[in-house]
Amino acid sequence: MRKVESIVPEYLLEKFAEKGSEKAQKSLEHTKKIHEKRKNLIKNQEIMDSSLENNKEHKATIHVYDCQHTEQPQHKLVRDEGDSPTDDEDANQAYDAGKVILEYYKKVLHRNSIDNHGLDLIFNVHYSNHFMNAFWDGEQMIFGDGDGEIFIDFTGGIDVIAHEMSHGVTQYTSKLEYHDQPGALNESFSDCIGSAIKQYHLGQNAQNADWLIGDKIIGPKFPGKALRSMKEPGTANEHDSQPNHMDKYDDGSNLNFETEEKRQSYIVHTNSGIPNKAFYLVSMGIGTDNAAILWYNAWPHLHPNSGFHDAFEEILKAAKALINEGKMPQNTDQVVNKAFSDVGIVKS
Repeated sequence: MRKVESIVPEYLLEKFAEKGSEKAQKSLEHTKKIHEKRKNLIKNQEIMDSSLENNKEHKATIHVYDCQHTEQPQHKLVRDEGDSPTDDEDANQAYDAGKVILEYYKKVLHRNSIDNHGLDLIFNVHYSNHFMNAFWDGEQMIFGDGDGEIFIDFTGGIDVIAHEMSHGVTQYTSKLEYHDQPGALNESFSDCIGSAIKQYHLGQNAQNADWLIGDKIIGPKFPGKALRSMKEPGTANEHDSQPNHMDKYDDGSNLNFETEEKRQSYIVHTNSGIPNKAFYLVSMGIGTDNAAILWYNAWPHLHPNSGFHDAFEEILKAAKALINEGKMPQNTDQVVNKAFSDVGIVKS
């Protein structure tokens, strides 16, 4: 199952809709409209990959469009590559964040944009009216303005932008399916890279970072401090049910969902807390950038239906290989083993 990967989980929007937020309900409806487009893009992914094979040296450029509250991406170009800042703060924030993210991909991960071949970045701001989400649709980024109460400007958090762009990286590497453990890994990878880039941008490290995801996009009526906490999964807001250990893995069987798609949205966003916690623990042991490098090196070796244990094994392999190359601390494999053991994922 493939679908649009958005920063705000569907089940969370539904919670707000149930409490009377018409804007949350409309945001859910808008998201559904683009699901079919996403599926078609994924079907054509192999063609997209092969067409870019000989374009490794292309330098990515950034193009920011204003949807002008329509549901039409690439509606009006407001800031192109090399342009001076515009009067639109959202457009500038998206542009500037894109530059930082590309720099991190290149400098730390040695990756040339989302596809590793210099894919240009297309950002669309002011999508629809009071749209309460941001997402990567398979070829471009979409940002809503929020309702001004529960959520505010979605370009305000560099972790949010990096999270969504990193769904694109997964699309071009492991192509993890969006259900159960593969889907949770898909979400977790985006949180991990998003958090690493947030720390890079703010000049922080594992020890002094807040490890929150989405703390800059929440409004005054949001019931919590962020969407998720990688340090303490399950504590970010009153609806946060993320587990921090496999003993608490939640398949949603105790809840009533109208469709399997809604259940899967819950599963992938909830259980990503387990590998998120492992990433936090590894970062505390060897540094966030080193942890990001491990995860990134492991990701191409996963397959679309990989689970948590598969990810652990590939991350451990990456650790040992990079130790042998002198690119990681000598105790990196021990740190990885302990971190995953602490969240209930051990060698078989």
